[in-house]
Amino acid sequence: MLAARFFRRSTATITAQGWRAYYDRRTLLTLGIRAEDKNRWERRVPLIPEHVERLVTESGAKVLVQPSTKRVITDEQYALAGATITEDLTGADLVLGVKEVPVDKLLPGRSYMFFSHTHKGQPAGMDLLKNVLEKKIRLIDYELITDEDKRRLVLFSKFAGYAGMIDSFHGLGQRLLALGFGTPFLSIGMSYMYRCVADARLDVTRTGQVIMDEGLAKGLAPMVFVFTGDGNVTRGALHVFKCLPHEWVKPEDLEALFTSGNYDHHKVYGCQVRASDYLVRADGTPGFDKAEYKAHPERYTSVFHERIAPYATMLVNGIFWDQRYPRLLSRSQIRKLASEGRLRLQSIADISCDINGSLEFMDRASSIDQPFFMYDPMTDSVHYNPEGNGVQIMSIDNLPTEMPLEASEYFSNALFPFVREMIHDNFDHPVVKRAIISELDGKLVGRHAHLYDSIAVHAKESGVRQKVLLLGSGYVSAPVVDYLLRDSQVNVTIGTNKLEEADALAAQRDTSRVRTAVVNVTDPASLDPLIAAHDIVVSLVPATFHVPVAEACIRHKTHMVTASYTSPAMAELNKKAKDANITILNEIGLDPGIDHLTAMEVFDDVRRDSRNHISSFVSWCGGLPAPEASNNPLGYKFSWSPRGVLLASKNGAKYRMGGKDVEIQQTRLLNHFIPDVPIFRGLAFEGVPNRDSLSYSGVYGFSAGDLGSMDTFFRGTLRYKGFSDLMQSFIDLGLLNDQRLDGASTWPQVLDILIGGSAGSQSQRLDKMARKLSQTRTGDQVDEAIKALEWLGATDPSTSITGSTVLDVFCSLLESKLKYEPGERDMVCMHHEFCIQWHNGPQERRTSTLIAYGDPNGYSAMAKTVGMPVAIATKLILDGVIERKGVLAPVTSDIYQLLLKILEEEGISMVEKTEVIKK
Repeated sequence: MLAARFFRRSTATITAQGWRAYYDRRTLLTLGIRAEDKNRWERRVPLIPEHVERLVTESGAKVLVQPSTKRVITDEQYALAGATITEDLTGADLVLGVKEVPVDKLLPGRSYMFFSHTHKGQPAGMDLLKNVLEKKIRLIDYELITDEDKRRLVLFSKFAGYAGMIDSFHGLGQRLLALGFGTPFLSIGMSYMYRCVADARLDVTRTGQVIMDEGLAKGLAPMVFVFTGDGNVTRGALHVFKCLPHEWVKPEDLEALFTSGNYDHHKVYGCQVRASDYLVRADGTPGFDKAEYKAHPERYTSVFHERIAPYATMLVNGIFWDQRYPRLLSRSQIRKLASEGRLRLQSIADISCDINGSLEFMDRASSIDQPFFMYDPMTDSVHYNPEGNGVQIMSIDNLPTEMPLEASEYFSNALFPFVREMIHDNFDHPVVKRAIISELDGKLVGRHAHLYDSIAVHAKESGVRQKVLLLGSGYVSAPVVDYLLRDSQVNVTIGTNKLEEADALAAQRDTSRVRTAVVNVTDPASLDPLIAAHDIVVSLVPATFHVPVAEACIRHKTHMVTASYTSPAMAELNKKAKDANITILNEIGLDPGIDHLTAMEVFDDVRRDSRNHISSFVSWCGGLPAPEASNNPLGYKFSWSPRGVLLASKNGAKYRMGGKDVEIQQTRLLNHFIPDVPIFRGLAFEGVPNRDSLSYSGVYGFSAGDLGSMDTFFRGTLRYKGFSDLMQSFIDLGLLNDQRLDGASTWPQVLDILIGGSAGSQSQRLDKMARKLSQTRTGDQVDEAIKALEWLGATDPSTSITGSTVLDVFCSLLESKLKYEPGERDMVCMHHEFCIQWHNGPQERRTSTLIAYGDPNGYSAMAKTVGMPVAIATKLILDGVIERKGVLAPVTSDIYQLLLKILEEEGISMVEKTEVIKK
């Protein structure tokens, strides 16, 4: 492509009819408009049909538009404007988008224009920028389209201000309700609920009328909204705020407003602060000099926490910030305010959304789906309970997309003149040229050359992929593999002793990125070379093999993830794992796994004030057939070997109930089942104690004194009613023994061995079985056991046996008889119940419940709820997001908070309910 020679004359006087003549001798590029795919809410467009039509009719340009069913402007509207609707943009020379383009969708040798989030050296954008350079793409960033005074010309900022203010009014209403105050703000919806800005402002105006007529609760007055900045973001927010009845207060008058008591609860108060209002020289000399501050920001420090923050109800943050500048409010400053009882701030609208920026403690972007979170300054932690301690924060990073049509029209009007220049290959236009980050030669332009250093630090090495070794090819493996393969930089090796099973799994995926290998996890000669060649190991083999796998991972400094309990032998590897600088994360499936994440979220929420008390904790979890598939005596089915479930029935257990510690010896567990677990009226559950519940008291952060003051601390397994009695009968009969079956070739012969010799006839055999069982079981239980064995075919000589021990052949029988048939689905149910005594409020019962059903044509519920947490944790370790080293469980906030958020995005979340049980 020949470089354009910009025809330097003023274009302001050229009429629309003259454009074709103006450009008639210049190269004409094909324009592409991509379909946005960053998230489901992104519905904006960079160029509206009106401007597409002008490009087609006035310039003769060809415009390609990718189809989209969620975009705010339809494919038909673009087609009517003269665009070609096509998925294929390979014919485009210049591609426009709104948000970042996935690296695997970047077309080499093109010019791209979108918000890349790279020009500040943002770590998250460096892999994108590296790929841009490797593919020799000219990257133009909207943020850099400025005039000669560096004022931005093409932006959505005003709409971020509109949407951010509206959303924050909505959030404030929710937060105040959680604190016991019903306010008119409850009638304001999220921005996306309104057709246009005018509709939203009308709703805010009506809310303001209610405030004028009825007033706010006197306990909330004066309600002060503090605004930072004076750019487009803040102006947009103010445009909405001014719909409320309000009075402006100067920053220096805030304290007097409070101390005088001379305020009106029939209106709100606004205070707009500028740098001079909260910045002072660090050396103590008086005064503020704007020029000096711009040149030497390190000479200044913020006193926002002293002058402004103690009087604010809501902070609306719209300032630009980078690392050279002092923070508006630091962690230590907001903690100081909270510890002194001077933190009046209820909500923060961080519309700028600079993570760990001007508000140091704002460490994440929220989303339109989950717009608000709570930050507790006293514990420096985040939670999502609006009734908990702390400050509500809204930090949605794509606010303008809540108003997609008006935002797109505004943006397109500003962008169109520059697109018209570019389709005529005029990238030398001064405004366009200032916005270019990289050129078609694969190099950064001079003013951005410093980004090479950021790329070197933060981008993935070219051609080097993240390598995952997955040990095991069973039913949980598919969702793990599929999730990891979403990242084009990940390769997966499936290590297995069942090669045919692994090959079938790999064949249904991208075989260039999934391979299989035969491995014996008990043989270091087989295992070690594979582990050494990978970055992380996901061990889905039986739990007894995890320790030798972990030892090999330590030898080769390779991270590891498992869904199994942390055994004592595994825990002993903690120091070695730390010395090897690796993470070994266990207990990150369903149970254990999701149960830990959700329980710890509540525990930490309650503990934010040491005067709160948890008097009871009960946790249930079970993987079961869906009710319509529970059509057998046990009400249970298997997708894998029954051995683990059978052996778990012989475990002992420890727990606390009724204020007393309870211990159950091995083999007698099922005699202590809970006969009725009323989670759902329509599901007949019973429950079995799950191992040593008390061992988790320390893991969950309870001291011995805490545990001693609790009435109940219990973790249990859910089964359908009748399971425990029947399984205990099988244990008493000896069906779970490891006794060898020398000479037995039929099931009746197996039963004869268990009852002490040949029984002769079938009726005699059944009679002997009944007599043996009657020593420990009731008559009804004996009858049910005999009927179940007949149903299973254990009394039929034609029922084949496979295995060398009683347990082997019983596992084989259950696996063949209690399997899922085509079209049947499984079900997972998890349920936590907490009894909480708040120090300044009522006693309440809080429940968290997850119920999930499998897809007969996709993942089972168990595979998804075990596999997804495993896969997510694996990717977070690979990406360096989980940084802790050693042998871990997911019980710290830095791990569980992020995992819960991502699981919710994947459709796995708990439903919480709260009821007051004593005021």
